[in-house]
Amino acid sequence: MTNFLEPAEKKEILPEPKPKFWKRKFLGFLLLTIFLSSIFGFFAGTISGSYFYSQIKDYLKKFNIQLPEQKVIEKEKEVYLPQTSQEAETINVVKEVSPAVVSIVITKDVPKYINPFEEFPFFEFQVPGEMEKKEVGGGSGFLISSDGLVLTNKHVVLDKEAEYTVLTNDGKKFPAKVLARDPGQDLAIIKIEGSGFPVVKLGDSENLQIGQTVIAIGNVLGEFRNSVSVGVISGLGRTISASGGGFYETLEDVIQTDAAINPGNSGGPLLNLKGEVVGINTAMASGAENIGFAIPINQAKRDIEQVKTTGKIVYPFLGVRYVLVTDEIQKKNNLLVNYGALILRGDNPGEVAIYPGSVAEKAGLREGDIILEFNGEKITTENSLAKIIMKYKPGDKIKLKILRQNQEKIFEVTLGERSE
Repeated sequence: MTNFLEPAEKKEILPEPKPKFWKRKFLGFLLLTIFLSSIFGFFAGTISGSYFYSQIKDYLKKFNIQLPEQKVIEKEKEVYLPQTSQEAETINVVKEVSPAVVSIVITKDVPKYINPFEEFPFFEFQVPGEMEKKEVGGGSGFLISSDGLVLTNKHVVLDKEAEYTVLTNDGKKFPAKVLARDPGQDLAIIKIEGSGFPVVKLGDSENLQIGQTVIAIGNVLGEFRNSVSVGVISGLGRTISASGGGFYETLEDVIQTDAAINPGNSGGPLLNLKGEVVGINTAMASGAENIGFAIPINQAKRDIEQVKTTGKIVYPFLGVRYVLVTDEIQKKNNLLVNYGALILRGDNPGEVAIYPGSVAEKAGLREGDIILEFNGEKITTENSLAKIIMKYKPGDKIKLKILRQNQEKIFEVTLGERSE
């Protein structure tokens, strides 16, 4: 018979006796004392170590014995990492080009107005007093040669009675001399004395694409130097009429961008992501938001080369005022063609159709004529007369195909010269 094992004998387990109250209090006090001693010991050691190190170092100097310097470990400064490749390219372009971007300060002698009856505060009356030199405007530009040539807008340096000062990115000031103002474009070249200046890289504006990222740098509002804005090319081949400060000009084949261009940006560079200048910021659309315009850099290369070689800017000159014929112009004027350049006078006094003494007048061109072709090249809104004529030089002989009273005629002319 198999017997089951009997269960083990149960023993009663009694709880351990609790330490008396004074023992628990002593144990807590002991732990607190150890903790505070450690803290105060650490600080005391640090302070006394520095103190005695300094004392011992000074004492040993008397015996030409030098202790090694204590090393202070500094936390490395965190470096910002660009989030995208485009952001990295933009940052690099701004760092690279900004040293070559300058601010242009315009100063002029202006009368200081005073009130001869200032003892009578209720009688407001002012008359011009003595002359004082005052800052009257500002713009931007960029260095195109290490010996101080600066490209900017003509309207920035238009006033021949004003003085111009160039302020470089490192805060240095240089008096500037206007070398040449472009007679046909809103461009000018000024000069500051010096050498070794940082310069920009000139790109190619011929193959720009709508949607291409561009960067504008300039002296915003004449106050915030080297301000940066980023956008895209919004349009190409635009024709605009720009005005301001008594200056009015029609600009053809300009770049439209949504990179913010504000007063003071005029003359600053428009850059691609390679850091190359593709345009010169020149105008903004009033009453609109983020619509700015820039002159293609290829239009300025000819000016730069002429100033370097001859010291001035000259243009081939025909001597006509015109509008490009479109479907709307054709319908409005009842014309036979929807292309060409219609010769006509302007609405303002002095805006004549044919300039007196010009080659156009000598050749017998008249108001109402339509220039269909310039030396065999058809004139359209995409291929304007201004764009075509820039391919030639003063003195070149060319042929014009003219539509006059519904009849085509051929005129041979020798292009004249136009300078500032």
